[in-house]
Amino acid sequence: MDYSIGEFSKVTGLGIHTLRYYEHENLIIPLRNANNRRRYSEKDIAWIAFIKRLKATGMPIKEIKKYAALRAKGDATLSERMEMLIQHRQSLNEQIRQLQEHEAMLDEKIAFYQREIKKITDASN
Repeated sequence: MDYSIGEFSKVTGLGIHTLRYYEHENLIIPLRNANNRRRYSEKDIAWIAFIKRLKATGMPIKEIKKYAALRAKGDATLSERMEMLIQHRQSLNEQIRQLQEHEAMLDEKIAFYQREIKKITDASN
């Protein structure tokens, strides 16, 4: 099955303007029909989902563009793409570690307030 840009926009949740921008930046290269209209495939849906995941995990658009360019070159770039993803995963793991530290500090502060509130409540009873 293939999709027009409007259909593809609805399926992916990306605006038409964003899809055109992605095409301009060579993040996605849709096929064209006989009338030169963009036609998107199921593979394009999967690719957009991956781009969205990379963005959601903090990969800069510059790096996503680099990844997309490597992807367009084919299997000869598999190792390079894998290395990019390994590096991104390391960055993501560091962010997770930092967030867990922040969460632990918040947990400590919340526990402190709970104890203090309990002391006040117990003292007034």
